[in-house]
Amino acid sequence: MSTPKKIAGTFTIPVLTLLILEVICLSHGENIITNQKGFDNFVVYTAIVMITTIALSINLNSGRFDFSLGAMASLSAVVGAKISYAVLGGGSGSAALMLVITIAAGAVLGMVSGLIYVTLRIPPIITSLGVTLIYEGVLYTITSGKYVMTEVQNSSMSGFVGTWIYAAIIIAVVLVLSILLFDYTRFGYDYNALKNGQKVAVNTGIKEIPNAIGCYGICGALMGIVGFLNAARSTTINGGQLNFGSISIMFTAFLPMFIGSYISRYSNEKLGFLLAAVCMSLLNSTFAVLSNVVTASMQSIINAVLLMAFLIYLNNEKLLVRIFTGKIRQ
Repeated sequence: MSTPKKIAGTFTIPVLTLLILEVICLSHGENIITNQKGFDNFVVYTAIVMITTIALSINLNSGRFDFSLGAMASLSAVVGAKISYAVLGGGSGSAALMLVITIAAGAVLGMVSGLIYVTLRIPPIITSLGVTLIYEGVLYTITSGKYVMTEVQNSSMSGFVGTWIYAAIIIAVVLVLSILLFDYTRFGYDYNALKNGQKVAVNTGIKEIPNAIGCYGICGALMGIVGFLNAARSTTINGGQLNFGSISIMFTAFLPMFIGSYISRYSNEKLGFLLAAVCMSLLNSTFAVLSNVVTASMQSIINAVLLMAFLIYLNNEKLLVRIFTGKIRQ
């Protein structure tokens, strides 16, 4: 495939998304991003969606559907918030300390989930449902079912999301490390071999169990970052998420995961996830502009319709191409 075609294929969806949504916003007398705060929120939300999408794809690409991502994000964020507040009392450096602790807590929660999966040897979707309920129960116990606010409402946390720079740094670091880890290391080679042919890979000597636990640990660390960003962005953590109430975090990644996988035909998969996250953040910014017209329930419906439409397109892509090219030849 030629370089111009790769570039065109990589950026077609993001550019079209930007143009369409900008026209919609202009028809209501505004731009997608109207001020500096809007741009800051745009970058922070892009980081949240991109990291969640990468975390979801790591196990899902290997046939392991993990429902516990949202629970890991919330629980690790609460652990990070409680410890950082106990140490610094919400003073200078609280955000940085909470981020480090949250990543570590998320990694531990992820590895525990992985150990449960490889020990019980039951379908991962069933394991993840049980782990989700356990983590939600622990979250509820720690918070007594209340919102965590005091620990995350301080100048350090608000300053972290008060500028786009920190979120952009997180995006760059996560993107580079993800590409290096999964494309240029022994761990990544083993991961891709297991993903493309598990039985053959195991027969060649690749150790599946350590790789699987490592994947769960990485997913947990990534969701720790998501939990931190969500806490800083909303200035609260919901401690009463029982009966799969935390799963909604994970569903924000489905549409960008499919869009990113499509873009990966022309570029790196992780870069595709970033561009897909940009598309979703543009859509979220558009919803903010049209908040007087588009309600929260309407936003959910629009997201669901877009997901269904994109899946229909992917399933019938070859047929549509034949129809389109046939019309051109006529």
